[in-house]
Amino acid sequence: MQNFEAFREIIATPQRIVITTHYKPDADALGSSLGLAGYLKKKGHQVQVITPSDYPRFLNWMQGNDEVLNFEDSKAQKQAIKYINEADLIFCLDFSALGRIEAMAEYVEKAKATKVMIDHHINPESFATFVYHDTKASATAQLIYQLIVLLGDKNLIDVPIGESLYAGIMTDTGSFRHPSTTPEVHRIAADIMELGVNTNLVHRRIYDSTSVERLKFLGFVLSEKMVVLPKYRVVYFVLTAEELKRYNSQTGDTEGIVNYGLQVEGIVMSVIIVDRPEAVKMSFRSVEQFAVNGLASKYFNGGGHKNAAGGKTTGLGVEGTVAKLLSILPEYQEELLKVE
Repeated sequence: MQNFEAFREIIATPQRIVITTHYKPDADALGSSLGLAGYLKKKGHQVQVITPSDYPRFLNWMQGNDEVLNFEDSKAQKQAIKYINEADLIFCLDFSALGRIEAMAEYVEKAKATKVMIDHHINPESFATFVYHDTKASATAQLIYQLIVLLGDKNLIDVPIGESLYAGIMTDTGSFRHPSTTPEVHRIAADIMELGVNTNLVHRRIYDSTSVERLKFLGFVLSEKMVVLPKYRVVYFVLTAEELKRYNSQTGDTEGIVNYGLQVEGIVMSVIIVDRPEAVKMSFRSVEQFAVNGLASKYFNGGGHKNAAGGKTTGLGVEGTVAKLLSILPEYQEELLKVE
């Protein structure tokens, strides 16, 4: 971390702290937030986690979940703004551009609080005084664990904190199968297990807590909505607003679907295109050396990691977004075909 000693000095005394993360938080976003919150509370700080939106129900088991404020909840927003305005420190976790927190951005930007950014995505903006940023980290939860250790407080990581951090690391590494899974990641996971964390239970809470409706929705997507393009080694899925409504899709229901495309033999890139009220959202996944973050940044107002990125379009609609995707694939055909 830049200016680590100055940061250590600031948090040595009780502060009013807000922790936030990106819109539609995933397990790493929420896990790192609640894990850090648990640690800071042990240090005597006043801590409030505020998310820019709701998040999947399968994350509700994390300790501290019942105290989280959803900024999009009209009943909670006034209180959330008060916390932001009165904060001494605002931790921004798992995002590196203020636009990722949507409507919260203007309040966080204007707040008098000192900002701390902890993240592992590329191209960070310069909005924070303290920055702990490492694109080689597997997850923001990994960085939170390492930061606590750097501060000399490894002994304060208990089972609930460990569960939240493990959830973030486990999911962002794809259950420890992505290239970001380094020996250090396994050592951290082992340390967390030695705390007494039931890692099997964490896995089941996230991956084996699916509703019947979501399973039917998944079956529909895989049987009816998967398009395979062998000449490009690409799979894509398209979900319309009507289809989401038909299956009563909830927050988190489309998460992970894009990964199924990579299970098809020989496929190098998988894309899901989802019609949302605010924009057409896209998720990209790839294998080996084919990088999707550059493609997402160049053509779809997005970015992310080498093998996992996001993007969006506005004004094109679903059909226009698909047409744009298909129009750029020839540019990447040679690169896609040479992946072993």
